[in-house]
Amino acid sequence: MVEITASLVKELRDKTGAGMMDSKAALVETKGDIEAAVDWLRKKGLAKAAKKSGRVAAEGLIGAVVEKTKGVLVEVNSETDFVARNEQFQGLVKLIAQAALHNSTDVEKLKAVKIGGQTVDEAIASAIATIGENMTLRRAASLSAGEGAIGSYVHSSVADGLGKIGVLVALESKGKPDVLAEIGRKLAMHVAAANPQAVDSSGLDKATIDRERAVLSEKAQASGKPANVIEKIVESGLKTFYKEVCLVDQAFVHDPSKSVAQALKETEGQAGAPIKIGGFLRFALGEGVEKQEQDFAAEVAAAAKTN
Repeated sequence: MVEITASLVKELRDKTGAGMMDSKAALVETKGDIEAAVDWLRKKGLAKAAKKSGRVAAEGLIGAVVEKTKGVLVEVNSETDFVARNEQFQGLVKLIAQAALHNSTDVEKLKAVKIGGQTVDEAIASAIATIGENMTLRRAASLSAGEGAIGSYVHSSVADGLGKIGVLVALESKGKPDVLAEIGRKLAMHVAAANPQAVDSSGLDKATIDRERAVLSEKAQASGKPANVIEKIVESGLKTFYKEVCLVDQAFVHDPSKSVAQALKETEGQAGAPIKIGGFLRFALGEGVEKQEQDFAAEVAAAAKTN
């Protein structure tokens, strides 16, 4: 039998906002499976939609660079936040971003690219020796617009193009460059704040939609309503879900009275041409890497249960 520790209960509470006893009950029912427990709570109406909480483990910087209609994001990690304020480290991240822009975003290939007479891998090793802290090139990605512009934004910036969150948005349009640049930056800021999962519902993973539909359906069935009514409730719930996770359906952070799609449509008049969002990239420092934290209170509570 899986041990339901206090730290596991805390993790589920942090993800869902459910009460301690409900969280524990969910974990018992699902044999300690966090994601299944999230769904169990939601089906019982005890939790909101699952939020992918960024369990930030790594420090360092996100680097963003754009040239014409192409941009890249890179993430270079360090052990402490102090290193992110080091000028040598900042310069290294900028060089790596430039190398990725003109060569490859495949991490292994990028490590072999020459910058300043040495490879990226050698430059990182040199910085480790000088600064005295471990560093890694974690990831890189690029985004292009066939004809239009790349909007960019870096949040918690410590220098030009360097910060904690980096966003690129591709705009496909023949519109005025200055208008595209302005709306591109606003959209990048929106993505940084709202963290959408896809441009629109067609870009969502089928498994994500199926999971949401299953949760909505089970909750509706519990009400005892007829099948045709349940189906309408589910479809309405999916539309609400899309407004939460799809970029074009989200309320525009710069004017919440409009959706992103509506704000973009209004901008087309100023641009003098249609504007389509071709895609976006969002890197948040350390996202998806679990941090090993010591929770003394949880450890004591867990120990007390076994003694």
